[in-house]
Amino acid sequence: MSKSPQKHSENDDDSNKFLLGVVEGFYGRPFTSEQRKELFKKLKRFGLQLFIYAPKDDCKHRAMWRELYTVEEGEHLQGLINAAKSAGIDFYYALSPGLDITYSSIKDTSSLKRKLDQVSQFGCQKFALLFDDIDSEMTKPDKEMFQSFAHAQVSVSNDIYNHLATKINCLNFLFCPTQYCSSRAIPTVTESEYLNTIGQKLLPSIDVLWTGSKVISKIITVKDIEEITEVLKRKPVIWDNIHANDYDQKRVFLGPYSGRNCELIPLLRGVVTNPNCEFHANTVAIHTLAQWSRCNSQVNTDSISDIKLETENEDCDECPPNYLSENMYHPRVALKNAIRDWLPDFFEEKKAFGPMLKPQPASALTPIIPPIIPKINTCMTLTLTTTSSGTIQPLPEVNTAQLHALADICSNVQTEAITKASVMNSLVSETKVVTTDSILAPILSSTISENNLQIRDKSPINVTVDVMEVEKASTEPSETGTEEAMDCGTPKHTLSDSSSINSEPHHKDETGVQQNVNEHNEEIDKIEKSQLSDDVVMTDSVNEQETMQEDSISEEDKCDPINYDDILLLCDLFYLPFEHGKQGLMILNEFQWLKTNAYVLSGNKNASNSEKTEVQEWFERSKGFLKLCEMVLNLMKKIALCVNRELCYDLYTYCWEMSNVVSICDSYVQWLTLGHFPSNSNSYIQGSFTWFSKGWKETFMSGDQEPWIFRGGLVVDIQRLVPIDSGNDLFIYRLPETPTLNFFSVRPYNNLDENDIYKICHKTCRDGSDCTDLFPSNLQEIASDRLVAPFVTLNPEFCMVVENNKKSIVGYGFAAPNAKHFYRSQETLWLPIAREKYPLTLLDSPDITPAAKDAINWFHNFKYDCAPNILIQYPSIVHCSILKEQLHLDSSISKRLMCVLLASLRTSGSSGCHVILNKSDKYLAEFYGKLGFTEIYHEDTKLILGRNF
Repeated sequence: MSKSPQKHSENDDDSNKFLLGVVEGFYGRPFTSEQRKELFKKLKRFGLQLFIYAPKDDCKHRAMWRELYTVEEGEHLQGLINAAKSAGIDFYYALSPGLDITYSSIKDTSSLKRKLDQVSQFGCQKFALLFDDIDSEMTKPDKEMFQSFAHAQVSVSNDIYNHLATKINCLNFLFCPTQYCSSRAIPTVTESEYLNTIGQKLLPSIDVLWTGSKVISKIITVKDIEEITEVLKRKPVIWDNIHANDYDQKRVFLGPYSGRNCELIPLLRGVVTNPNCEFHANTVAIHTLAQWSRCNSQVNTDSISDIKLETENEDCDECPPNYLSENMYHPRVALKNAIRDWLPDFFEEKKAFGPMLKPQPASALTPIIPPIIPKINTCMTLTLTTTSSGTIQPLPEVNTAQLHALADICSNVQTEAITKASVMNSLVSETKVVTTDSILAPILSSTISENNLQIRDKSPINVTVDVMEVEKASTEPSETGTEEAMDCGTPKHTLSDSSSINSEPHHKDETGVQQNVNEHNEEIDKIEKSQLSDDVVMTDSVNEQETMQEDSISEEDKCDPINYDDILLLCDLFYLPFEHGKQGLMILNEFQWLKTNAYVLSGNKNASNSEKTEVQEWFERSKGFLKLCEMVLNLMKKIALCVNRELCYDLYTYCWEMSNVVSICDSYVQWLTLGHFPSNSNSYIQGSFTWFSKGWKETFMSGDQEPWIFRGGLVVDIQRLVPIDSGNDLFIYRLPETPTLNFFSVRPYNNLDENDIYKICHKTCRDGSDCTDLFPSNLQEIASDRLVAPFVTLNPEFCMVVENNKKSIVGYGFAAPNAKHFYRSQETLWLPIAREKYPLTLLDSPDITPAAKDAINWFHNFKYDCAPNILIQYPSIVHCSILKEQLHLDSSISKRLMCVLLASLRTSGSSGCHVILNKSDKYLAEFYGKLGFTEIYHEDTKLILGRNF
């Protein structure tokens, strides 16, 4: 892979050669100096030749652009420049002054020259000025000086270029316009006064960056490039955001470079890719870009998302066509080549310490789904391959006009000056990124006060964090959702009617849209903020915690090393902004098929031969699906055990989140295999729009909307298929602080579990604690006979157990779809047995305890008196218990258990449930409260909580 791209010539001078490389231009945690130096070596090895330093949240690049570098910072920056030269990589230093620059101010232009002069003294000879993601409204002095906003930017840029050309003979200079893509050109590319002014007035030696038709363009066409070339009077340099993920904390993009035909290469000045925030997640992006640049033609492949998985050969997209030559680009082949080069990185020993933190800034007001969901139930069915009759409802249709309107709102709102800024510094250490109040404090009065930068009044804190430990770039909620400011004094991003903060790859605006969207976004905000750390991170104890965990790996946890197939699965699960990979689609399609065809399992005792064949097909496909789920869980385990801990920290949280939602589907399918649900179950598993709703997939894949309109990626697309209409809160998890093998699973109860279930009930029935001292020695089972036995005896098909990674049962969840019928059956079928086992004569025993008396009297005097109005809205009853020490290891398990229970109840026709507690059960009330239950009734000693789904 050391071969240089075909379009490059070693004899070309710098002003003519095709620019190909990486721009570190994302929001959130920057790369460290050590990572950048490693990147330079990769770029050279893969055949790329430039790097643009432009991290949005590195403090002196953007928020504090006027400030000169300290001696320490200068040494680190000079070290980067020297390392790039040693690797044969062109180092471009970019500055983003647009947040608060006054273009007519001699003082500001002098500050720009002074800053770039300082960097030139470090050995840098290539520069860039970026004016993206800023307000286009000029200040009063600028309006008096310049004819337009474009004239102002051109004047400053030309002046800086001439200054550098004269002083250091700088001939390589990049310019990023404020209207940097077709969708942001006002009114259009050809009619934009701004772009036409840039084309006419900007010096022809200055290259212009362009992202394509969108901020994140699915496809860049020859027509698009010819259009912008004519307006700009020069070939554009594509700033490609196809792999940028700084707008979505649930997505990382590991698919191949695609959507850009190789015919574009002669029409471009160059291509620079803006990669994932996670450094170690970018090998595929860079490697496949390099392969693309060496080709002169491309195979016309349909989108991977169009594969008909039910009828097509599984390996058809893996095999290149027979006519594929060395100079033809095929994205899937390029992916395979990149994976082979990436695999050795997983075995390179590297250390990482402290809690895992998401590098992206939290984007609270970007919806995870468009606000087009109707208030009525709609069915999400997939075309069936069986011929059975069943209740199949019409597909809901996506309102594309409303979706386009939302996209326009989210994409085209003009931004004003930042009201709050993330402040980080990656130039004070080789391996650390720093965030601190003290970075910002010295310059508040002189340079930022004019821009209404609001800083929370806090005592200065200076925290140095290892590579994976930058302190939070937002706030973190408590369990009740309250917020506190982060240490660096920059509270959570906020928006007013006329201003917004950007947190997109290279360029993004956000705004509130409709009330139902805002309510949904509050839950998404909790997801993102719950993944951020507390005020103080990076302690030795965290390192010790992971060390002890690794030392205690059991034989059950050990597995084969990660291999090519594992990484291909990883890439398919986290593919591209507008596409899911093949195996990701297989999970979606197979789960949907199993769910909508499960009716063939109910009432089939006298089934015909054809119906039996359909049942056989269902079970065969369920085995394949469960095997695929197992592969996903094993992938998470292999990532957790990866010796490259930096890479592990970058990827583990994504695998953990994927494993969570896949494990719910796994558990639900296991429950479906029992066949204990009505034959018309399809009419109950209706819900919101999903991947299979008419028009939804097509809209997602079209690229007509920016991908942050569909936030969450495959994880959320799978989540939407779980038959729970109102269950967003059950998918809000706090991430583990370090990679862990303590993953819990949920499965249906069987008779062999009874003793374990009784033991857990005994250990938890005293408001979550052990109840041994509440009962005499001969009555230790009485609590379990009261709380557990009725469910496992009368409704075993709605009983679930929780297992740890060693297959030990650590919790359970029971339900009855119809509480009224359940208690009537209990009176006639179970209580007579209990009364015989616990006769009233036991009350006269000398060692009887009050708790035992209460239980015996309950068996003999039971009366179900739940209010009828409760049973109408909350007809089902549930009962859950998990060992406290296991919840401390993984707090998500209670939510996953409840998801499976509610999905089984929904499939059986219920949409509401309740739980009955003693008023003194504070722990249990809090436990169910975190699962979305709220108080619906209380009396002197009884408390009833309920929730709908």
